[in-house]
Amino acid sequence: MPLALVVAALACGAAAFLLTPWARRLVDTSSRWLHRGIPAGLGALGGAGAVLVASGPAEAVGLCALVVACALLVPVDLATERLPDAIVLPALGVLLAALVVAAATTGEWARLGTAVLACLVAGAVFFALAWISPSSLGLGDVKLALPLGLALGWNGWIALLLGMLGGFALLLVAALVLLAARRTTRDAQLPFGPWMVLGAAAALAWTTLR
Repeated sequence: MPLALVVAALACGAAAFLLTPWARRLVDTSSRWLHRGIPAGLGALGGAGAVLVASGPAEAVGLCALVVACALLVPVDLATERLPDAIVLPALGVLLAALVVAAATTGEWARLGTAVLACLVAGAVFFALAWISPSSLGLGDVKLALPLGLALGWNGWIALLLGMLGGFALLLVAALVLLAARRTTRDAQLPFGPWMVLGAAAALAWTTLR
């Protein structure tokens, strides 16, 4: 396990490091959030976490792909308030393929079915929220809910519920802290993607490591 943690951390960190210039060109920004060290650090931390929460090698590979995508998406969203399809959708595809392999090797097809259904539920819920309040949630958030919902759903409905609610709770806390520090205003919109990712990560850790 320690070797796997190191390998995953190095691989995800290196992948995020190498893909950062592409992500900068994709959203056309030179923001400090997309200096290579930030995605690389996020990727390394997330890669180690992916191995800790994964129940098998195929799942670990899928989660590592999601980690690399999120390591790019978090700073991109903070810099530009965008969550590009070119990053989100490949991560969804790789994660789904990895979970199919995991189900095929373990026979846990019901678990895969739950994960796919959770993915669709997360997407539907976020789409409804975006339709009700388009100024609060964008379609990028809706699409990001799909791979996050898939990863959470693989660990059950409780993980999905905690991950989704956790994102909103963390956003609320961040908004209150920034308001208290006079770093934002009541009318300002904060990027939601980073808090979705953090909420999902916390839920995965709690449901698998407790």
